[in-house]
Amino acid sequence: MAGAARAGKGSGYSDLEHALAFAAGRLSSDTPILTTVHSLQFIEEAIPREVHDIPVDYIVTREQVIETQTSLPRPKGTYWKLLPPEKIEAIPALRRMAAHLPDLT
Repeated sequence: MAGAARAGKGSGYSDLEHALAFAAGRLSSDTPILTTVHSLQFIEEAIPREVHDIPVDYIVTREQVIETQTSLPRPKGTYWKLLPPEKIEAIPALRRMAAHLPDLT
């Protein structure tokens, strides 16, 4: 299962939490990424993937733990240009970080 493409529900909040934790030094590039899903949510076909999507190393269902052995690249920080201004404004941690980025203020 080399293409375990992403975690989350598609709204980007898991991606942002990962980026913020990475920026704060709470995660490293080799920290395992796990997600829990109901076995009915698990699909094996390819789904669209964006540059900010977090590939998962393990998928945990009630019945099993699946090691994905993904080779997909991990995001490299916060992709500011992809964030709508409303989302930056709505999330205090992003708003504080954005205030220090000259091309976003």
